[in-house]
Amino acid sequence: MTDFNVFTADDDTKWTHAGHGVSRKIVAHSPELMMVRFRFEAGGLGMPHSHPHVQTSLVMSGRFVLTIGGETRELGPGDSYMVPSGVVHSARALEAGELVDAFSPMRSDFL
Repeated sequence: MTDFNVFTADDDTKWTHAGHGVSRKIVAHSPELMMVRFRFEAGGLGMPHSHPHVQTSLVMSGRFVLTIGGETRELGPGDSYMVPSGVVHSARALEAGELVDAFSPMRSDFL
């Protein structure tokens, strides 16, 4: 049917330490799209970076300070954001929480 898994059970993928109080877990991916869960400890940092992928993210829990292209906002559960390709962005967890990110195309560097 496809060249990727249509269904992924939670225990099919493992958490990976991403540094600075952050762990990530690939939820699902195809060549065109990838979904990843990110868990942040309180004070955890997603250091400033950019990538060629378009990213959209949903705050599942916790409170975060996000900076995208020089604009900073505080976000909480249910809030979301979009990062255009090549734009520098960062995240800081004010409290422990989880983000769910989608990338297009997929982040082959996460595999």
